[in-house]
Amino acid sequence: QVHVVESGGGLVQPGGSLKLSCGVSGDIFDGNVMGWYRQAPGKQRELVADITSEGTANYADSVKGRFTISRDNAQNTVYLQMNSLKPGDTAVYYCLLSQLGTRAWGQGTQVTVSS
Repeated sequence: QVHVVESGGGLVQPGGSLKLSCGVSGDIFDGNVMGWYRQAPGKQRELVADITSEGTANYADSVKGRFTISRDNAQNTVYLQMNSLKPGDTAVYYCLLSQLGTRAWGQGTQVTVSS
């Protein structure tokens, strides 16, 4: 059983920054991938960034150069540093743990970019 909890969302002005955190507890295995996805109203959930347990990161083109994903394997935590935020980044952000063919999602955290 795996439990995934996100935190750090909120309201920020365009050009601002936010840092999301995601803690995972339970049965965690080597070789997992942790990632951030987002879903805006009326749109499909999309990948923002993910990172392997070895530290290899992958980003959506829309966030490259603005967002940075990182992880602390000892704490089973993944972070998403979001800079130069735009109104188009407004969405519910979800954390995902993928391992051994299974997926565990968090409940999501709202990020709103607005003046």
